[in-house]
Amino acid sequence: MKYYILAGEASGDLHASNLMKALKKEDPEAEFRFWGGDLMQQQGGTLVKHYRDLAFMGFLEVLLNIRTIFKNLTFCKKDIQAYNPNVIIYVDYPGFNLRIAKWARLQGFKNYYYISPQIWAWKEGRIKDIKRDIDELFVILPFEKEFYEKKHQFPVHFVGHPLLDAIYDREPVSPETFREKHNLDERPIIALLPGSRKQEIQKMLEGMLSITGDFKEYQFIIAGAPSQDAEFYEPFLKKNRVHIVMNETYNLLDVSSAALVTSGTATLETALFKVPEVVCYKGGRISYEIAKRVINLDYISLVNLIMDKEVVKELIQTDFNTKSLKAALNNILDEENRKQVFHEYFELEKKLGGPGASRNTAQLICEKLKK
Repeated sequence: MKYYILAGEASGDLHASNLMKALKKEDPEAEFRFWGGDLMQQQGGTLVKHYRDLAFMGFLEVLLNIRTIFKNLTFCKKDIQAYNPNVIIYVDYPGFNLRIAKWARLQGFKNYYYISPQIWAWKEGRIKDIKRDIDELFVILPFEKEFYEKKHQFPVHFVGHPLLDAIYDREPVSPETFREKHNLDERPIIALLPGSRKQEIQKMLEGMLSITGDFKEYQFIIAGAPSQDAEFYEPFLKKNRVHIVMNETYNLLDVSSAALVTSGTATLETALFKVPEVVCYKGGRISYEIAKRVINLDYISLVNLIMDKEVVKELIQTDFNTKSLKAALNNILDEENRKQVFHEYFELEKKLGGPGASRNTAQLICEKLKK
């Protein structure tokens, strides 16, 4: 079978790469052409465009780059036609993917969507497009199945969360090995996960680093994003006595006592590593004011959304300041509070359904394609 896969972000690259690995087991003749990243490229096939050239953050940035986005849409359609795949697999990234899906349906291509657009958070009207254009939808959050099937009468497949695969399949790193490799001292580690896009990192790191002087008994380590070069972080390192590790976020979480994490997939990854965290987010003022009016959620972190209660502290926009961040970090470093967080994290993992999402999805895809 020929698979055309569209992933537009770092998390999509991770999950799509694991899906490709599982598809190769189910379909030894699998051929891949894709938009994604380095992890997908490691699975073989042809990388058409890298996600680092596709990621535009916030309403304003999208508007400023609208011409590039439309050029990419046109190019993608021509590339799909030339490749003529048996199926197109969309991985999250709905703004772009749903436009391609609408066109692809009219051309007679099969449309499978892996990792649902978060229409339960905003743009619920997109359900009309999904019901019209998507042949099979594979969801990864437990509440999504009820949302689609009971509220919108659209059958979906709950396959479990692929992060469990990514975490369970890796070799853990020992603290001694990690410290020696990165020339670290013996102090406990606090991880800083400021995001993956330049605009996002610049906003978040300044706030995260503002409290390092108040926690001198800890060492702060920045998780460098795979989409950025190490040189990009140099100004932050020069101004602050912190270290950085590139492309080793999971190893960093393995050895960390706590973490400050920008809202997104990383909040769930941190929880699955059982690391107490503070979730942070600060966007541009205009983008934030727009988002506040269209997003209808009680929480922004996946951890709290899945658990339907506040398990991790969220500091959003003006609440993301030095005073609040210091208090929140002190709170999760308290031993009694840590015990409660660990208990909640184990409950979270149960709700996610255990490992096997990539395998489950690959099996379902191959079964559907054979019919």
